Amino acid sequence: MDYRRFADTVVLRLDPGEEILTCIKDLAVRENIGLAEVSGLGAVNDIQVGVFYTDEKEYHANHFHGYYEITSLTGTVTRMDGEPYLHLHMSAGDVKGNVIGGHLNAATVSATAEIILRIIPGRVGRRADEKIGLNLFDFE
Repeated sequence: MDYRRFADTVVLRLDPGEEILTCIKDLAVRENIGLAEVSGLGAVNDIQVGVFYTDEKEYHANHFHGYYEITSLTGTVTRMDGEPYLHLHMSAGDVKGNVIGGHLNAATVSATAEIILRIIPGRVGRRADEKIGLNLFDFE
């Protein structure tokens, strides 16, 4: 992982074998990021994405392994209980052009990932919402 910070923007490069969520969380700790918008692209070979079943109030994960290009990586960095909280969604295309996606649980970089974090002044927390079953924005 290597990055540069330019005022309210962080440009992040991930290298083969690095896991996207782990690296973004580590960056959020190092740079004390309380609120940011995330976008990115790159190549991955091991992906776990999920879909939230609203009636069950839980995520169901799908695991994919192979050659994939990230067509979209988007989400937010907030804080929950003082720690960085990532909420990212990703879609990725395979060698035949089929696209998979969902709530990102894990993704390992195969070649590189180029990720931009746009830091937003202020902080937004998270709170568990028992009715919905998710950790929602908390504007304290």
